[in-house]
Amino acid sequence: MENEMAAIVANFAPIALMLLIFYLLLYRPQKKARQERDAMLSSLKVGNRVITIGGIYGTITALTDEIVTLKVAENVEIEMARGSISGTDSASKP
Repeated sequence: MENEMAAIVANFAPIALMLLIFYLLLYRPQKKARQERDAMLSSLKVGNRVITIGGIYGTITALTDEIVTLKVAENVEIEMARGSISGTDSASKP
């Protein structure tokens, strides 16, 4: 009986190890990055300078739950989806 139990554990040990590695190397870092991105998107406010996924820099002039209006040049404003903001641009000031 003990030998059978040891054989079962020995058969499932590599699978359990692979699941642990998958969790530690893939799932946890992705979850942390997603939480940081969600926090950044929820903290956006009018006046923030941001960069979009497409590489457009702009300043937020209006903001709703789904749409961000960016001023990209004098008298030029564009509307974008809130999810298309990749980050804030803290390096350069308007």
